[in-house]
Amino acid sequence: MSPASLSRRLLLSSPLAAALPAAAQDFPSRAVTIVVGFPPGGQADLAARPVASALERLLRQPVVVQNRPGGAGAIGSGFVSRAPADGYTLLMALSSLAVIPEAERLFGRPAPYTVDQFAPIALVNADPTMLAVPASAPWRSIADFVADAKARPGDIPYGSSGAYGTLHVAMEMFASAAGIRLLHVPFQGAGPAITALLSDDIKALASAPGTLTQHVQSGRLRVLGCWGRQRAPAFPEVPTFIEAGYPEVEFYIWAGLLAPAATPAPVLARLREGMRAAMQDADLLRAFEAAGSPPRYLDAPEFTSFLSEDSARLVAAVQRIGKVE
Repeated sequence: MSPASLSRRLLLSSPLAAALPAAAQDFPSRAVTIVVGFPPGGQADLAARPVASALERLLRQPVVVQNRPGGAGAIGSGFVSRAPADGYTLLMALSSLAVIPEAERLFGRPAPYTVDQFAPIALVNADPTMLAVPASAPWRSIADFVADAKARPGDIPYGSSGAYGTLHVAMEMFASAAGIRLLHVPFQGAGPAITALLSDDIKALASAPGTLTQHVQSGRLRVLGCWGRQRAPAFPEVPTFIEAGYPEVEFYIWAGLLAPAATPAPVLARLREGMRAAMQDADLLRAFEAAGSPPRYLDAPEFTSFLSEDSARLVAAVQRIGKVE
């Protein structure tokens, strides 16, 4: 029996599934959409597509990934927060989920959504952010980069997935700790930002390991530092910012599946059961490993605690950074 068939049997025959009401037993009866608030090629997209394929096999209904980029993920997140709470519209979110509403408050603008408008289903991965530069760049270390940035305040352009998105907050966290000023160039997502980095249009980018691996291996990019508490398994030779003398510079790009908060508990239970099986799917595991982003599965209760702790840390970071255009 194939891993997918075994997972499907476990899903459909589990005690939890058997105990669900008939309405939930029928879920899903049509296509499910996973919204990604970024263009193709970024961390959320790379997580969503293998998850969608695995869930499609398990739930025996189409699971479609829909990219709704813009506003550092705010457009996609806001769309899902207002979607019918029936389990058919889900969100593959990044750690910027908590950052965007706080950033809007800094500027006195209404938040496009709030974190409590979502029900966590499962965390799928959590990667330490990496500082990447073109292979042609003169910097060979974090110290080189900082020294040059101090000599040329505001001259080194770096890309992001949008103001106060994951990539922006990570870089501003580093810049604040190092006492440097950089030139922020926002894009609609990590995919376009990496394209700009490869084209030498920008000179630095904070990104997840999985979106950098192939370009580092091909010799087009170089990685200088890691925002993790420990070195990233994909880049064991790259030191952390903590090692470089910046103990407060720690940031992770995680991806997790959420639903509108009012989604009925039986439907959430079915989705949780589906994700539990999906995260053991052989094809999904191969896709995550190939992307250099190993899975880190947490079920809803653990993911809820993780989200609460991470959100508190990132909200505090945004408040320290303050208004950044």
